[in-house]
Amino acid sequence: MTDVVLDAAAKKTLLRKIPHGVFICGVAEGEEVNGFTASWVTQGSFEPPLVVMAVRADSTSNGMIQRTGRFCLNVLRADQKDLAAVFFKPQKGVGGRFEAAPFQLGALGLPVLEDALGALECELVGQVAHGDHTVFVGEVKAATLHRDASALELSATGWQYGG
Repeated sequence: MTDVVLDAAAKKTLLRKIPHGVFICGVAEGEEVNGFTASWVTQGSFEPPLVVMAVRADSTSNGMIQRTGRFCLNVLRADQKDLAAVFFKPQKGVGGRFEAAPFQLGALGLPVLEDALGALECELVGQVAHGDHTVFVGEVKAATLHRDASALELSATGWQYGG
């Protein structure tokens, strides 16, 4: 194989062109709940229904997913950029972000935001730990639909996460 030189500027520009939704991933361990803004998410299978999500390797929530084997994807409305921003900001403590977002515990005991479009509660069925994120594969075990409307997309926020 010949040596290939990666054009860093081209890589960054093109990776940022990949479309992404914006979600709040909720996790729970014992009495503790935590959440973060996730945008590296996609459907991975029809049967069984799978979702794939990348989570920063050094995050609190990554450890919680590893230990509990569960996570929840809350699908945000197109007008919920401000809520996504609350969960995007780094935070030392666990759980405080949910003060801005009323939730109920779903069927798997995970935080389901009351004002989101709905949520998918997943059990972990696979993972790849490589690089600065862990890629988790979750099987959808419960789905809650509060309302049907347009979902928040990263391109509409003006934010960049990728590249």
